[in-house]
Amino acid sequence: MREFNETMHYQPNSISSLKQPRERSLFENIHALMTGQPYAVLCTQGAGLPYGSVIAFAANSQLNAVVFTTPIATRKYRLLTECDQVALVIDNRAGDHISDDSGIDALTATGQAVRLSKVDDIETTKKALMQKHPHMHEFFDSPNNAFFRIQIHRYLHVTRLSEVNEWFPPQTQAGL
Repeated sequence: MREFNETMHYQPNSISSLKQPRERSLFENIHALMTGQPYAVLCTQGAGLPYGSVIAFAANSQLNAVVFTTPIATRKYRLLTECDQVALVIDNRAGDHISDDSGIDALTATGQAVRLSKVDDIETTKKALMQKHPHMHEFFDSPNNAFFRIQIHRYLHVTRLSEVNEWFPPQTQAGL
């Protein structure tokens, strides 16, 4: 997991995030959402039914892995252990888009969730999450949580509510 550990980051004021969305490359748009948005909707499934839940997350610099934590005594945890195929939905609707929806960007990232078990991996994940979400340190330190990494296989980036682009992050050994 060394490569993943060294590439965890949180840079909310990176140069690419300051550009207007139409001036950025597809990677820069995805990067801006992944680093600029604190939460995502994690989409899981069980018993033939979909389920969505909000998570605090952090991504690595190659955007091919995302980490998060969840309490073990939750439906989310149970569904993750039953089916490891997941999707994340991240968007920027919290911005000022009431009168102009042309600036709304959204991502759907699909991949495979793996529960982390090595102490070093868990500690690195905690550090990355606390860097992005310092107000949540008590939650991240809870002994009742399980830590997960999602190996991202594909992104669908939507702009202007209908323009869709697909991007595949590099499939390196980002923690697998």
